[in-house]
Amino acid sequence: MTKTRTRRSAKAALALAAALVVTIGLSGCVTWFMPKQAQSTSVPTGENVDAALQPFYNQVLIWSDCGDGLQCATAKASLDWTDPAAGDIELALVRHPATGSDRLGSLLVNPGGPGASGYDFVKESVDYATDKSLQAAYDIVGFDPRGVGRSSAVACYDAGQMDEYLYGIPAAERGTDAWIGELEAAAADFGSACETETGALLGHVDTVSAAHDLDLLRAILGDTQLNYLGYSYGTFLGATYAELYPSKVGRMVLDGAVDPSTSNFEVTRVQAQGFESALRAYLTDCLAGTSCPFSGTVDQAMATIGSLLDSVDANPITGSDGRQLGSSALLTAIIYPLYQANAWTYLSEMLTSVMKGEADYAFQFADAYNGRGSDGTYLDNSTEAFTAINCVDYTYNDDPASMRAQAAEIEASAPTIGKYMTFGDISCANWPYKFEGERSEIHAEGAAPILVVGTTNDPATPYVWAQNLAEQLESGQLVTFEGEGHTAYNKSNSCVNDAVDNYLLKGTVPAEDPMC
Repeated sequence: MTKTRTRRSAKAALALAAALVVTIGLSGCVTWFMPKQAQSTSVPTGENVDAALQPFYNQVLIWSDCGDGLQCATAKASLDWTDPAAGDIELALVRHPATGSDRLGSLLVNPGGPGASGYDFVKESVDYATDKSLQAAYDIVGFDPRGVGRSSAVACYDAGQMDEYLYGIPAAERGTDAWIGELEAAAADFGSACETETGALLGHVDTVSAAHDLDLLRAILGDTQLNYLGYSYGTFLGATYAELYPSKVGRMVLDGAVDPSTSNFEVTRVQAQGFESALRAYLTDCLAGTSCPFSGTVDQAMATIGSLLDSVDANPITGSDGRQLGSSALLTAIIYPLYQANAWTYLSEMLTSVMKGEADYAFQFADAYNGRGSDGTYLDNSTEAFTAINCVDYTYNDDPASMRAQAAEIEASAPTIGKYMTFGDISCANWPYKFEGERSEIHAEGAAPILVVGTTNDPATPYVWAQNLAEQLESGQLVTFEGEGHTAYNKSNSCVNDAVDNYLLKGTVPAEDPMC
């Protein structure tokens, strides 16, 4: 049985940066050289904290060589920051030591998700995450947040169970009570397995807890202020940190912003609009070319894609490994290359294959998005972490009548794909742990300037969210990239890159939005 999924955000951006480096060529791995002055230990700031926190804030990181000039370390953090004596967890870090002589400190990088590995982001794709000027001035530090990857992680299912959860086909007709019941049962089984396999950590993977971890990492890296580059969900983590620790914000850039005050329903509705808009942009480009699998107008091509989704929803296509390609998996395969415009050629090839009745190409995209290897194993725990973190960061609705009303609104906002992005609340409505608090604006009063980068046709984190966050933040400054794709720094144009680099390297804040 499949689950209804929404809000993958930067998880797929990271996958495009890392998993498709060969086939799509968005990034490449190089050999990095460790400068002679790089330290094997980090000296903590030694700042004054409560006695219960001193064992965490006073720890010394021991860095070891982990290949390609990179260094790796493990930090200890409190399981529950409201009760530091309750136990601890591990946080995995990797750093690319500054290559220049004028080191500015550490720059912590988060690729988003939630659930994406910052460790892998830096280790495998540091040139995608940052440019050479930042690498010269900063130790680029990637970390897996609590619940993710090499850190103390959420665990739920084995590979076979995960296949059924992500790719299984419900027996009942979409939208019926029986269909909702199947999804609810699958979500309940998944949540129960996560609670059993993960233990107490499952209740402490929220973003506020992760922001407290960020402050710990800042201190034990030896930085009096946090320098931070966050992408997609990483913008929410960074903004949360700024709200909790405004006086400790150093130079912070939030690219592909999430609006912290947006409800779960609004996130889904606006994101459905974003992917619908990106799909139309893809078709506009495709129809102007010579090898497009569609003909006619953009509206006609959108109708063809809608019919294709309806067709596999009613009659899934069987792949060579026996899995069935239904509408949920096909939508994932469509969304995956929409994150970056230079992947659109591959979207055309995938859709061509599906229209011929072939499923394997689509499964390659859906698998890459879901972190599934070609041998059927899962390469990371990003799906588990994504769900667990979102379930304790938002409130959810378990009333079928209300879900149906919301589904109708989402479909109206995105007539082609919105139908297949509905009923997402089911995954978290009865999760073992609930969100406590309220989603609200973040102002970070007293924080140093914070750059918020937004792309006008970003499908995963729509531009309006960047506008909203920049307006909410007392010291926010918007940098707009007028273009396509998810996130803009180091992958759009020199205008965006210069604005970000000038701030992170020199502290220079644009006088106004440069409208890149």
